[in-house]
Amino acid sequence: MAPVNKVVIMARGLGTRMRKSDESAVLDNKQTEVAGLGVKAMIPIDRPFLDYVLSELANAGYSEVCLVIGPEHTMIRDYYLVESPPERIRISFAIQEKPLGTADAVAAAKEFTGQDHFLVINSDNYYPVDALGALRKLRGPGVALFDRDSLVAGSNVPQERILKFAVVKIDGDGYLERIFEKPSEDTIRELGDPVYVSMNSWVFSPDIYRACSNIQPSQRGELELSDAIQYAIEELKVKFKVLTFQAPVLDLSSRSDIAAVTEKLRGTQPNP
Repeated sequence: MAPVNKVVIMARGLGTRMRKSDESAVLDNKQTEVAGLGVKAMIPIDRPFLDYVLSELANAGYSEVCLVIGPEHTMIRDYYLVESPPERIRISFAIQEKPLGTADAVAAAKEFTGQDHFLVINSDNYYPVDALGALRKLRGPGVALFDRDSLVAGSNVPQERILKFAVVKIDGDGYLERIFEKPSEDTIRELGDPVYVSMNSWVFSPDIYRACSNIQPSQRGELELSDAIQYAIEELKVKFKVLTFQAPVLDLSSRSDIAAVTEKLRGTQPNP
């Protein structure tokens, strides 16, 4: 199997937390404007945040990206098709008509991925190039997991928020066994140290589409990617190889994150 070359970036979210006003967040006029639209990927940090994400993907060797957006996201489409087309990454778009969840977002990219394996990541996370490169070299489905203590120490995310992130159980052969979306303290104790966190960086085979079409909406009324992955493991017998990293992942979820992410990316010149 050739290295993974296609990437699906989920950029359809409503950006509810980003839209929420935060008097403690010091933003310039353009950042305030884009934050008000909830389009996290386009928050300007000299350049749109997504430029940094795309640049790291190119550095890791990927060359084809599909942005899953809503029909209203003309800002993203205009920027990458007209204003500033990337030089190293070829951009496609898939439309997720309604914000029905992350599994529905992945399903929207089916025509783009075809029968190929592909990487899925969030549009509001900046992943280390080492993790992106290692995922590209996988010869089957897999996931990059991040040591929770390293996230606390090196990312911009407050500890109390990281404690709410999804954690996983890994089997004795180094494959994913179960995802815990909202882990309890008892679950964390049972998992033991180190605790590994999922930041939504997955390599999928086309089997994931069958899983996405066989799950039911969660209590939030959304089709959750974590449910599709668990279905793939239990019902389709898909094995997800686990890659673990002691490295930070930047997270741009709310207005309070912008200043810290700006500082972390200072001196970085994106070249997507």
